[in-house]
Amino acid sequence: MNILFIHQSFPGQYRHVIRALAGQQGHHLLALGIEQLSEPIPKGVTYLRYGIRRASSTDLSPLVRDIETKTIRGEACAEAAHRLKEQGYRPDLICGHPGWGEMLFLRDLWPTVPILTYQEFFYRARGFDSDFDLELQGDLDWRTAARVRLKMANPLLHWETSSWSVTPTAFQRSSFPSLWQSRISVIHDGIDTQRARPNSEAGPLTLPDGTELCQGDPIVSFVNRRVEPYRGCHTMIRAIPSLQRLAPEARIVIVGETKGASYGSVCEEGEWKDRFLREIEGRYEPSRVHFTGRLPYSSFLHLLQLSAAHIYLTYPFVLSWSMLEAMACGCAVVGSATAPVQEVIDDGRNGLLVNFFDPDSLAEAVVELLQDRALARRLGEAARATVLSHYSLDRCLPRQLSLMALVASGAIGSTP
Repeated sequence: MNILFIHQSFPGQYRHVIRALAGQQGHHLLALGIEQLSEPIPKGVTYLRYGIRRASSTDLSPLVRDIETKTIRGEACAEAAHRLKEQGYRPDLICGHPGWGEMLFLRDLWPTVPILTYQEFFYRARGFDSDFDLELQGDLDWRTAARVRLKMANPLLHWETSSWSVTPTAFQRSSFPSLWQSRISVIHDGIDTQRARPNSEAGPLTLPDGTELCQGDPIVSFVNRRVEPYRGCHTMIRAIPSLQRLAPEARIVIVGETKGASYGSVCEEGEWKDRFLREIEGRYEPSRVHFTGRLPYSSFLHLLQLSAAHIYLTYPFVLSWSMLEAMACGCAVVGSATAPVQEVIDDGRNGLLVNFFDPDSLAEAVVELLQDRALARRLGEAARATVLSHYSLDRCLPRQLSLMALVASGAIGSTP
């Protein structure tokens, strides 16, 4: 098949799919994106970059900035795709992530080509992430609700042009209108459980600040793409004084960029990390708290293999790969009792769950794992078993490839 992939930061969620397809015969794999490749791609996969020709307007209502930005990106992607079409290229299947608008106009170029859309999340003003954190988000006024409502335009337009859709978790599917859900398959991207695995013989890991972590140390890990409230950085940081009081020897390792925000608003008082550290100033020992910034993937896995307890907190939003990778490494996870986490973790069976907003409960659960190593081992073993059964590449990748074949053949879905 000729398969066209669309992703602004390719390969993104398609990294495992393209490796599998590149190892088969008879496929021509082409991808369009904006950013430079962040990782090597297999031989036989062609990646073409395109640029944005115009900036967003400065005199439009703030309410329409999101859809204007996505329209500009969709136009740029369509122009790149049109050049391919003029050269005689026609895909048998288009697979893409619509989150940034790139796929908006591909149906107008190839009206009969099946499109399999990776639908990650449907933003709603109420009941999910936008009104979850009253302290930081405040009361939901009508303008905020209006901005969220207009963010629905992009997925609605993509839904109309999609033959079928796929999303990683049942919770993420539940964010979409009920009318859509019967046409969205739930298949996770897959966790490489050969790489993300326990290793009782893992050697020392040296952090960027020179601290050496060793097997058996009371290491507590916390991972965000960026250290931000959507992933519970405020609860985590506020838990540090209690955690250190109960377990003064613990090494708290916080991985992730500390500037800006990936989700939600940027901090109006500098950076989120600094704002919440100021709250606990004088009540914790900074030398045992390590902000590493972004780590290479191998170092990230190494940290998980050494961790005595791993913390994962999130708003009702997209589930991070990092939680499943921690579970695959046999970590005992303390997670937030929010819907994305509750889909995977059963409290007391394969992890522990705490109130997202309760730093003291978080500290107590982590210390329980540090002190009761038999409990931590039992939870970690059950956590890995969960990933092997439901989220491993062995389970997910064949389903992903089968879905692509079904959509390409017209066996499921329809072409608008």
